[in-house]
Amino acid sequence: MANSKENQRREQILAAALDVIIEKGYEKSRMDDIVKASKLSKGAIYWYYKSKKDVYLSLVNHWVFNFSATLNNIVEEDHSAADQLRELFQFFVNQYQINPRPFKAMMEFWSLAARDDDVQNKIQKVYTEFLNLIENILIKGVESGEFDLLDTKIAALSIMVNIEGIIWFTIFDVPGVSISAYIDTISNFILTGLAKDTNGGINNE
Repeated sequence: MANSKENQRREQILAAALDVIIEKGYEKSRMDDIVKASKLSKGAIYWYYKSKKDVYLSLVNHWVFNFSATLNNIVEEDHSAADQLRELFQFFVNQYQINPRPFKAMMEFWSLAARDDDVQNKIQKVYTEFLNLIENILIKGVESGEFDLLDTKIAALSIMVNIEGIIWFTIFDVPGVSISAYIDTISNFILTGLAKDTNGGINNE
């Protein structure tokens, strides 16, 4: 029961921190802002977190924890590498459609990573793990003969960057272009490029 209440409090604090960092950014936000947004006492906040940076780093951990189970399950499924990549793309579309706010907050974390070593190390670790996950899918596709021979690390980086393009949609609008249409087009380009050539040099997939 105690753990359940503790987890609920942490969720409440992190939800408030997300609102604050989106509204004010890191530099202009204060622990008092998080206290006010959470509707908890200052003592309750400091019981769990010693500083605003501690709160925001925990927010990154929270996202990773929530995403990692599904992402790891995609890799472990007995599906083709192409289907795993499609599921990966669709996962992020679904997450964006459910709640785009974490994607918007990532802009602030990117900016902060350039100025703060702790945040930079945290984000670096997250992206390295994500890059490895994508690369493992590509390696599987190459080894099975589904994908052509390629530099899997560079290809994984390209896929990751295109997925991160979702963040662009949190700031700008493109009339007539939805996030799902963007991902569908990008994923088709990528999968066509990865597909092993079985037509004597002309890839018609």
